[in-house]
Amino acid sequence: MKNKTALVTGASRGIGRAVAVLLAKNKTRLILTARSQENLSRTSRIIEEHNAPTPVIIPADLSEPEQIEKLTCDIHNQFDSLDILVNNAGVTYSARLDETPTEKWDLLMNVNARAPFILIRQLLDLLEKPEQAHIINIASVVAIKGYPEQSAYSASKHALRGMTIALSEELRDTGINVRLLCPGGVDTDMVETTRPDIDKKDLIKPDEIAELVLYLVTHKGNAVIDELRIRRKASSPWYSS
Repeated sequence: MKNKTALVTGASRGIGRAVAVLLAKNKTRLILTARSQENLSRTSRIIEEHNAPTPVIIPADLSEPEQIEKLTCDIHNQFDSLDILVNNAGVTYSARLDETPTEKWDLLMNVNARAPFILIRQLLDLLEKPEQAHIINIASVVAIKGYPEQSAYSASKHALRGMTIALSEELRDTGINVRLLCPGGVDTDMVETTRPDIDKKDLIKPDEIAELVLYLVTHKGNAVIDELRIRRKASSPWYSS
């Protein structure tokens, strides 16, 4: 991983922070983005404690196309190529469909589906330069299963999954690998808010997801993993739609 460059979105906490720290430990040069400059700086300090390269921090609100445009312009100005793009940033909202405001639907679609679409489109030229590059999209179990009061969130993650599947076909003859992770309940602020019914000790740890991301971007050979469905140990096995 030395001398490789990775962009991690939603890197200010949770899964994004765990992914960033683990990649940094493996000597990856990092570009970190999220809305909070303060929390991104906290992630940077954790990385520096491991004697890893100091990351480049570019705060951005991924619900705003103009800020995504500025983010990608800044990356183009500072980097000649990009080896890894981890689309992790996400938002959620819990309500019955008939009680979901249109603006909440739009927010979830904009952050969870539109932002990865724009980032990939705008950064594709940088991802095409290395011999092998990786796009890792972090979806959710709701991209496969349906839950009550999760209609808008499920729609956004289904959209991300569908885009990932189509994109992998479009890029199959390039050196860019497109992968999808669909984790169940992870010990993050988001899950604590949306699923307070789950015992905290039963939740997947962000570090466990980070280890899977590292595996996907370092694995070589003829065995290819397109999608990882990750469930909590306490949940039912072999979940499907």
